[in-house]
Amino acid sequence: MTSWLATGPLVHGRVTLRPISIEDIGPLARVVDDPTRFRWVPGVPTDEDSARRFVDSALRSRVAFAVVDNTDGSVVGSTSFYDIDEANRAACIGYTFYSERVQGTAVNPTAKFLLMRHAFEERGAVRLTWHTHENNTQSRAAITKLGANFEGLLRKHRRFGDGWRTTALYAMTDDEWPSARDRLLQRISP
Repeated sequence: MTSWLATGPLVHGRVTLRPISIEDIGPLARVVDDPTRFRWVPGVPTDEDSARRFVDSALRSRVAFAVVDNTDGSVVGSTSFYDIDEANRAACIGYTFYSERVQGTAVNPTAKFLLMRHAFEERGAVRLTWHTHENNTQSRAAITKLGANFEGLLRKHRRFGDGWRTTALYAMTDDEWPSARDRLLQRISP
């Protein structure tokens, strides 16, 4: 997908974000050891077929990245820009999942730092948003720690299993980015 937010690899410390490709199907199929940990995140690949669907969808509709752990060169997850609105200089960040072995490390905050720095500083974004299931307390805490602000709940926002999910909406503006950037840099620096 060509987009205002498209880029080559983004690198900081332990993490490289590189544009996702069909070569990532195999590595992404092996990222998740325990699918039950991702009950709030539909579409996380758990085998080759679901990884192929994930990558195909990412290439069609998002600016998606494979997340590489620079300590060993392994693909440890994926994250994306989506709902990209160049005219209004806005986008969402999501479709994120990681191997259990890097959860709780600097990988996610570093990956999000790279996305936010790229959007705000290199592309002139004015607003980034995050969506998560209202009951996904782990994701909500991680988004808050990035410096995003909770803006409310979107009722019956997305299909979820046999029903609908209420989505928790978070956002950060370009005015808020400098202080969030400084806090994130302190958090991810060795």
